[in-house]
Amino acid sequence: MRSATIAILFFLGVISNGAAQQGRSLEDGPDPALMEKIQELGGRVMRVAADDPAVEIAFHLGRSQDGLRKVDATDSDGPETPALDGELAVLKDLGQLVSLHLGGTDVTDEGLAHLAGLTALKRLHLEKTNVSDAGLAHLASLESLSYLNLYQTGVTDAGLAHLEGLKNLKSLYLWQTKVTPEGAEKLSQALPECHIDLGWKAPEESEKAGEAEEQPAAEN
Repeated sequence: MRSATIAILFFLGVISNGAAQQGRSLEDGPDPALMEKIQELGGRVMRVAADDPAVEIAFHLGRSQDGLRKVDATDSDGPETPALDGELAVLKDLGQLVSLHLGGTDVTDEGLAHLAGLTALKRLHLEKTNVSDAGLAHLASLESLSYLNLYQTGVTDAGLAHLEGLKNLKSLYLWQTKVTPEGAEKLSQALPECHIDLGWKAPEESEKAGEAEEQPAAEN
């Protein structure tokens, strides 16, 4: 009888401990006031899972390069939207952030300074922004980063040097940037497990390459 009682108490203890841990996980989620602030800035906040404090934040649906998209607004004479660069300071202590989508927004190199401490960040979208080589310097500490999209930005070969220490980087998109095949190859040597996508060649480049390969027929 005593053994059965001990077993029941142990079982109840395990359940209670599990519930307490789940409660703590939920409590360890992001500050609701902070999430509300991000939403006011045009960001959409999503939890990765109900029992996981990690979050994904996307600004690309709520902002554009001209500021907030007035999806629901009817008054165009309201106050001017503050630049996203300064407002991204709200993210700097958000250790649970694993995915951030800033593609197509008004973010610049200055705003990326606020991302330097987001060491849990795994995915970062910066496509179609005014980000350049200077901004990539702020990403050098993002050791968990595995995906980075720099499509249609001002990045060059020189900026790729800031990414050489990101050993977990597996996918890098560089379409319509100023990066050359030589620059991509150099980064590939530092990050052999990273897929670096330069995209398609412009039609005029393909034509020039074809012309260079054509040789005049030898005259007999």
